[in-house]
Amino acid sequence: MNTPESTIYDGTCTCRFVRFRMSTKPLFVHCCHCRWCQRETGASFALNAMIEADRVQLLQGDVEIVNTPSLSGKGQKISRCPQCRIAVWSNYAGAGDAIRFVRVGTLDEPDRLPPDIHIFTASKQPWVVLGPDIPAVEAYYKASQMWPADSLARRAQISK
Repeated sequence: MNTPESTIYDGTCTCRFVRFRMSTKPLFVHCCHCRWCQRETGASFALNAMIEADRVQLLQGDVEIVNTPSLSGKGQKISRCPQCRIAVWSNYAGAGDAIRFVRVGTLDEPDRLPPDIHIFTASKQPWVVLGPDIPAVEAYYKASQMWPADSLARRAQISK
């Protein structure tokens, strides 16, 4: 088990066929309330940890990539366990294969990664109450205004 100070985050699918490790803290954690995420998860929002793909190591098993539509029209690649079909991460067209959106709920200790921001709150379920301590925006935002400096520097390295 990881310690609270650890920057290693291990995760798995429901049947334990797929095991993976995030070797560093994520760039940023989104709690997305858009209708597309609600539909994809069957819940009121999706909680995704954005991280460089090369910092996600597959420890066991393999994933099956399922191409699905997205609101942008560019699609999304969802990596799922081929046995239990749980989504463990996605890649969106905007970030390409370089950034993975790891499903925080698949982590062994999901409580270690609360959201950094609530996005697309204009379509959040009305009974979801957001606290005052986490930024919330009606649609999307500019990373340059919200991300910590170290995450912006890491993102700049991906672009090179």
